[in-house]
Formats: sequence, structure tokens, C-alpha cells
Amino acid sequence: MQVESTVPLIGLTGGMGAGKSTALKALERLGAAVQSTDAVVHDLYEGTRLRDAVVARWGPEVAPDGKVDRKAVAERAFADEDERAWLESTIWPLVGERIAIWLEQARAISPAPRAAVIEVPLLFEAGMEGMYDATIAVVASEELRSERAAGREHALGKERDTRQLKQAEKGRRATYVVQNDGSEEDLERELSGVLDKLGR
Repeated sequence: MQVESTVPLIGLTGGMGAGKSTALKALERLGAAVQSTDAVVHDLYEGTRLRDAVVARWGPEVAPDGKVDRKAVAERAFADEDERAWLESTIWPLVGERIAIWLEQARAISPAPRAAVIEVPLLFEAGMEGMYDATIAVVASEELRSERAAGREHALGKERDTRQLKQAEKGRRATYVVQNDGSEEDLERELSGVLDKLGR
């Protein structure tokens, strides 16, 4: 007889530069099984299924030498609402397949992880919060977010950011809000408290 898993499924989100990836690493150190949808998407772009789909849609220039140029894809997708909708409707079912396999594996680990955490930048925007037992929004001051985002190259970053809900709205919708204005140790301490509240 199979015992139903008690490992809670947690959605982790936050605005650009808030520190989602740092939080995900901290949660892994604290005993959670972790996955990033961005990492899954990156892996999908390395395969032939998604590559062939974007080439069929936008032409071989988005995959020179057979390798997807994600910047070229972003320029086409984020410049037009219909193109963005097409890309998301193509990618998300593939991501869902990968996540389902990962979650099954995570819940089979012994001893069980404290939680199974998936980082989803557009969690609330995509209306995906209902699939999680709880959600965590990582927030930070606008000044810090700007500094962190400026340190990385984001294709059409401003356009992407305008698609995202404001931090306050993410925080309002989330089960838990974690402030990331201090050190990584501070962040890890807050996240440890969240895991404690989840009961494991």
C-alpha cells in the first residue's frame, strides 16, 4: 500500500533582482528539494523539441548553428503579445511534464525533504498558485533590486518587468513573504522559519 507523500509543494516567486535564486539555494541548504522553472526552460532550449518549434515559428535565425539564441527568441516574443502567448503556450506544457517527473522523484527521496520548492518567476501572473500547498514571495527594496538587476544582462528587461505584478501585490497573494534586504545568512534564517511553519 502506497503512503501519500507529506512533502509540501511550495511555489517560490519574486520580482527581478529580489533574490529568488539566492533563496532557492538557501532552501536547498535547509533540506528542501529544489527546482527552477528557468533552469528547466534552459534545458528544454538545449533539446530539439523546443528548438524545432521556435525555428518553425520564427525562422533559422533564432537558432544559428542549430543552437537556440534565447535573446533572439525574447526579442520576438516580448515585442508582440500574440507571439509571447504562443511561446508560453508552447513552453509551459513541456515544463509541466518535467516538473511532474521531478516532483515524483523528490517525494520518493528517503529521508523525505522538508519541502519540494519550485522557483516560478511569473507564478501569480500565470495563475499557477492553486497547484501549490503554499507560496513564498521574496521581496527587496527597489534600490537593491535595481542594483542586482543592473549587474546582469536582461534582454528587454524593462518590458519583462512590466509584465510582472508589483512586489506589494506578490506579497499580498503569497502565503509567506520573505524580506531580502540583508545578508544571505539573514535570508536563510527567515526561510528556515518558513519551513518550520510548514510543519516539517
